[in-house]
Amino acid sequence: MSLSSLRIAVLIPCFNEEAAIATVVGDFRKALPAAEIYVYDNNSRDRTVAVARQSGATVRSERRQGKGHVVRRMFADVDADVYVLVDGDATYDAPSAPRMIERLVQEHLDMVVGLRIDQVQAAYRRGHRTGNWMLTSFLSSVFGQAFKDILSGYRVFSRRFVKSFPVLSDGFEIETELTVHALELALPVAEVETPYFARPEGSFSKLNTWRDGLRILGTILKLYRSEKPLRFFTAIGIFLALVSVGLAIPIFITYLEQGVVPRLPTAVLSTGLMIVAILSVSSGLVLDTVTRGRREMKLLAYLSQPPVNKS
Repeated sequence: MSLSSLRIAVLIPCFNEEAAIATVVGDFRKALPAAEIYVYDNNSRDRTVAVARQSGATVRSERRQGKGHVVRRMFADVDADVYVLVDGDATYDAPSAPRMIERLVQEHLDMVVGLRIDQVQAAYRRGHRTGNWMLTSFLSSVFGQAFKDILSGYRVFSRRFVKSFPVLSDGFEIETELTVHALELALPVAEVETPYFARPEGSFSKLNTWRDGLRILGTILKLYRSEKPLRFFTAIGIFLALVSVGLAIPIFITYLEQGVVPRLPTAVLSTGLMIVAILSVSSGLVLDTVTRGRREMKLLAYLSQPPVNKS
């Protein structure tokens, strides 16, 4: 199937990217001449909007600050067969887009992630590289499938994915949520290596290594709690039960030797912890049933959308 027969939408979220947006729009216009290019401005205070319009992009805005809000508006507003989501900072390789789309269509995938291969040392800050590795490893251990770059801002989606994805995140943790959604529903996905460049002069990263890293880690934990509640609350229950048993053993030994319970507060604490542990496991069992029903609803929403037909 030729790319020209597909309705392709290039979605570019941006904030204060005057120095880069013209390059991004121009590069993707050359790489995907038949695509509709949408620039969604998120309260820029420079000339981003004017430059994007002059470059020939369709410009829209989202006033609620945060990349998650922008992606939510994009996915709701734009109708297409294939969606290309890319940051507006000119760090991603536009010529890789046709290859990513072809793989999505030929292999009947729902998401193709651009695996960033940095071309210069300045493309990745050391803290971002380490944080990305730690978060990627943690996510793989939790959800059981290896991704090499969960924080990539360069992705290609099927219509099925976009129109069934409930965007809950507000900020840069949106990439984590996109990845978890695909893993939890066992959707067919892939990674494609793509060059990653340093920002052009005058363009600055909005990411804060520690603040945004902690927010992304918090998002993973929240998604783990909501998507795998039985494991989450059982782990808490086991921990509390072990602490309870550890406190109770000396009390039992003293009781067997002396026939008295000299540390009544400790005994009460041990009993309370064991009760909370049982309640935690019980909560996990109930929430696991709720999660299964919610997952079924997500799958029904996904299946209600037609697949991309490559014939």
